[in-house]
Amino acid sequence: MTAACLTACDDPSMRVQNRYEVYGKAPLFPGGAETQTPAPGTVAQGDAAYDADLDTPPHLDAALLARGKERYEAICTPCHGHSGHGDGMIVQRGFPPPPSFHEDRLRVAPARYVADVITKGYGVMYPYANRVAPRDRWAIAAYIRALQLSQGARVADVPGLAERLP
Repeated sequence: MTAACLTACDDPSMRVQNRYEVYGKAPLFPGGAETQTPAPGTVAQGDAAYDADLDTPPHLDAALLARGKERYEAICTPCHGHSGHGDGMIVQRGFPPPPSFHEDRLRVAPARYVADVITKGYGVMYPYANRVAPRDRWAIAAYIRALQLSQGARVADVPGLAERLP
């Protein structure tokens, strides 16, 4: 039995198989090219479920904000900076600055707008759809909203803080 298995490993039909080279000629396919455009309406396996996660924002809690902070710092700070003013390290090295999250138009924008920009990109920002999971996009949007609130906060806005200050 073992000998039969070992001799099967030397079968060249298992090691050397016919294949097409990328962008090579393939008379079997329409147009004679190996590379084919997917049929209209084709959805990659798992994409429908993945996109459905973006349709419903998760429940806002401390864990979501913590995840948003962690993902924001890892992904967004090179351009947007730690405080969201658009003064990240790549801007300091000569790249065009992104808009500040503290502009009025972005302060009033819904969280969905931020999640969509992360997904599809905007201006010179390329899409992060294949790099950031939908739940993390919502987490980043929630953290950006917290950044926006923190920049305009007053002592009177924080209950009990005035009593604790010297």
